[in-house]
Amino acid sequence: MSIPLIDIQNISKSFGGARALEDVDLQLQPGEVHALCGENGAGKSTLIKIITGAHAPDSGTIRFNGHVIERLDPGISRAMGIAAIYQQPALFPDLTVAENIGLRLERGGPWRLLRWGERRRTARALLDRVGASIPVDEPVRHLTMPQQQLVEIAAALGAQARVLILDEPTASLSDREVENLFRVIRELRAQRVGMIYISHRMEELSQIADRVTVLRDGKRVTTQPMEKLGRPELIRLMVGRELSSVFPKVEVAPGQTVLETRGLGCIASGIHDVNLSIRAGEILGLAGLVGAGRTELARVLFGLAPANSGEILLNGQTVRVESPAAAVKLGIAYVPEDRRRHGVILEMSVAANATLAVLRKIAKGGLLDFARERQIADSFIRRFGIKTSSMNAAVGTLSGGNQQKVALARWLATEPSVIILDEPTQGVDVGAKSEIHRLMGELAQRGMAIIMISSELPEVLGMSDRIAVMHAGRITGVLNRAEATQEKVIELALGRGPAGAVAA
Repeated sequence: MSIPLIDIQNISKSFGGARALEDVDLQLQPGEVHALCGENGAGKSTLIKIITGAHAPDSGTIRFNGHVIERLDPGISRAMGIAAIYQQPALFPDLTVAENIGLRLERGGPWRLLRWGERRRTARALLDRVGASIPVDEPVRHLTMPQQQLVEIAAALGAQARVLILDEPTASLSDREVENLFRVIRELRAQRVGMIYISHRMEELSQIADRVTVLRDGKRVTTQPMEKLGRPELIRLMVGRELSSVFPKVEVAPGQTVLETRGLGCIASGIHDVNLSIRAGEILGLAGLVGAGRTELARVLFGLAPANSGEILLNGQTVRVESPAAAVKLGIAYVPEDRRRHGVILEMSVAANATLAVLRKIAKGGLLDFARERQIADSFIRRFGIKTSSMNAAVGTLSGGNQQKVALARWLATEPSVIILDEPTQGVDVGAKSEIHRLMGELAQRGMAIIMISSELPEVLGMSDRIAVMHAGRITGVLNRAEATQEKVIELALGRGPAGAVAA
C-alpha cells in the first residue's frame, strides 16, 4: 500500500465529562472511498471536525501524506487540500455561483483586482468537470440542494483538494442525481483523490466504498473491505450491544387513546398524510434517518408549524393546534432536540428555567411568587436527582444530562397529558442516559403519553412500546415492541418493507 493521505492513530476527544472519541484509528489511501459508519452519536462528526481542524484532539497522532501534523486548524486543513462537503452546503446565498467559487479559490487582500471574465471561465470549467450545467451568474439561493452540493465539489476541485469528506451527500438527492454524484466520485477516485464517505443509506456503500470503518460509542469497532461486509453484519456492528442494562424498560398497561392524527399534513414542513395514535402510559418511538421528518412532525403537533390538512384529536375530540400556547393549554408539551438553544436558558437559574412555562400560574397581581417558584424547582430537583450546587445556580454550569433534566422539568410543570421528547439523551453520558430513561418509565407509569424521537436505534428499541418509522415526511410503518428489530426499523427508514418493497 502507498503512504496514506491521512493516517490517524489513537485519537481521543472529550467534551466536559463525555468521551466522544477513544483511541480511534483511521487511514485514507489515495484514490480510496472510505465509508465511515455508525449511529448518531457514535463519534463520526467529532472525527470529521478533527480532520478539518475545527476541533483539536486531546491525544493521538495525525499524519498527512506521511508527515506528522503538530497543529491543525481550518486554514491549515484547507491549505493541505482537505475539503468537507456537508448535507447543508456552506455557500453565500446572495452571491452568484461564480462568486462563491471565486471566493474559495482566489487569494489576496480586499483591494485586489478582480478578473470577472477569468472567474466565470474558471467556474464554468469546474462545473463542467462535475457534470453540472448550472449558469455561473445564477444566485445560489435559486439553486436546488443537489446543485449547491455540486458547486461545493467544483470549488473543492478547483482548490486542488486531495481529501474530500462527503457527509450525507445524497440525503436530499433523487436517484438520477445520486448516480451523477457517484459518477463524479468515481472520476475523483481515478484522479487519486481520497474520500471519506458518511451515509446512513447502507445500500449505497456497496456501490461506492472500498473500505468501511465502523464507530460505536466513540470507539472504532472494525475496518474492513466493503465487499466482506453484508448489510445485516454492518447493522450488527453499528448497533450491537445489550439493550436491557442501558434501557430499563418498565412494562405499563396502556390506557385510552390520548392523541390521534388522521391524514395530518403540513406543506411547509414536508409532512404528508400522517396517521398515528398514542395511548396513556405508552412510549411511542419515532424513528427514521436524518431528514425523515421526525422533528418536523413534532413541530406540527406542538403548533410551531401548524398543520394545513388532516386533523388532530385529543381524547377523541378534534382540536386545533395553531401555536405552542394552544398546545400547552391542550396538555401537549415538547422538549426540543437542541436543549442549549431551545430547551433551557443557560444564563438563568435552575429555578427560573424549571418554571418558565408556568409563569402565569406562579404570579400574583403581575408579580412573581418566588416562594412558589422555589417550591416547584425543589420538587423537581429532588424527584429527578438534578445535580446542582443550588437552585439559584445558572443552568449553564450544569452537565448536559442535568440540563436535559431541567428542560424536562420545565415542561412537566405544565402537567401535560402528552409529552414529545426530541433526542432526550443526545450528548449525555451513559449514567445520565439511564437516569433519563428511568424518568421516562416513571412518567409512563403515571399515565403520561410519551412520543420519543431518537436517532439511536438501541434507544428506540429498548424504550418504546411501539415504533413509528418515518421516511420523506411519511409514516412507512408501525411496529409493536415484540416484532421490532434493528433490521426491520432500518428497512422502513429507507422507505422499504422487510422484503425490499416500498412500504405503504
